Amino acid sequence: MPKFAYRAINQSGNTVSSVIEADSSEMATLILTERGLIPLKVTEKVRGSQGFTWTNIKERLTPIKIGDLILFTKQLKTMIKAGVPILMILQILENQTENVRLKRIVVAIALDIQEGSTLYDAFRKHPAVFSPLYCNMVQAGESSGALPSVMDRMIYILEHEHKIKSDIKSALQYPVIVVIFLGIAFFVLLTFVIPKFVSIFLRAGLDIPLPTKICLLMYHVLASYWFLILGAAICGMVFLIYYFKTDPGRYVRDSLLIMIPIIGPLFLKAAMSRFASIFAILHASGIPVLHSLTILSGTIGNAAISREFNQIRDKIEAGRGISGPLKSARYFTPMIINMVAIGEETGRLDEMLYEISAHYDNEVDYAMKRLSDAIGPALTIGLAAVVGFFALAIFLPMWDLTRIVK
Repeated sequence: MPKFAYRAINQSGNTVSSVIEADSSEMATLILTERGLIPLKVTEKVRGSQGFTWTNIKERLTPIKIGDLILFTKQLKTMIKAGVPILMILQILENQTENVRLKRIVVAIALDIQEGSTLYDAFRKHPAVFSPLYCNMVQAGESSGALPSVMDRMIYILEHEHKIKSDIKSALQYPVIVVIFLGIAFFVLLTFVIPKFVSIFLRAGLDIPLPTKICLLMYHVLASYWFLILGAAICGMVFLIYYFKTDPGRYVRDSLLIMIPIIGPLFLKAAMSRFASIFAILHASGIPVLHSLTILSGTIGNAAISREFNQIRDKIEAGRGISGPLKSARYFTPMIINMVAIGEETGRLDEMLYEISAHYDNEVDYAMKRLSDAIGPALTIGLAAVVGFFALAIFLPMWDLTRIVK
């Protein structure tokens, strides 16, 4: 369908400009008028150049942050709850949204709804912004007539996941920075400092001690074969990037990630909290269990756990309930299995899942504290080892040089 760039006056008297899709310029003008805009100029965009304009490049490069999506969802929920018509809601969101890319998506959603699409179908056309979980929650809200309450639960999920990810990033930020600067210091000492000292020691006729010989060997290897090392590193990184994009690669990466001491249990507990909270909300929204597990498999964020969900779903299809298949699955603790079993027996599965989520939220906080407590001593030991090694490499022969001078 052709795209038309327009400039128009909105109900506030401000001039707005954007792009809409229509069969003709007359249809584009009619659509703008129905949306309460006064068209000033409507021109068809040239198909061959639309992918190379600065505006399109800027829109594609503009990220939609989780904060933008949370704010968009809150505004959408509030206006739906107030009974505002959906097209008017989207028009208001288009005018109020500051993110250029999200603004364009809101326009596209409005056009789809004008053509008779449901909100779910319109959202589903933008998977880079609206996840399968988000779209299925919208579909559940539309079908049950309780879209505001479902959007409330969606906001909780988005804020909950944003908090966990922010906490994990904050905990890992300091050690990553320290390791990067430690690597830079190691490289500078090895390539610029050690060789100068070694040349002095050799001219003095000293016997080079073992730490200095190791440093000198590493320097010669780095100086003689740097292109091979750099090429191998680049090839290795490219291979890993492409391998981790495949299903086996993601499974291997996530399985190894869970096995890392301290960090692995943290990610596993965060995944269990996410599983319980999302499953509880999907179940409370009336989404069938099998469909919920399919959604969880695609949104849990860990390929190893996703594979377990697929196996659980196959067993549930055979009529074995939920808690039974969980017992044979990896990564699920006895507490999760017992709480789910109690929820199934009492008909209070949602409540039990919320309890599991709250428990693992506390476990994540405790694991974060343990990680923070362990980072300090680990970095201290690492720094002491590197500094001590280079100190021995420099000062051992220097002591011999001092004795010769005396």
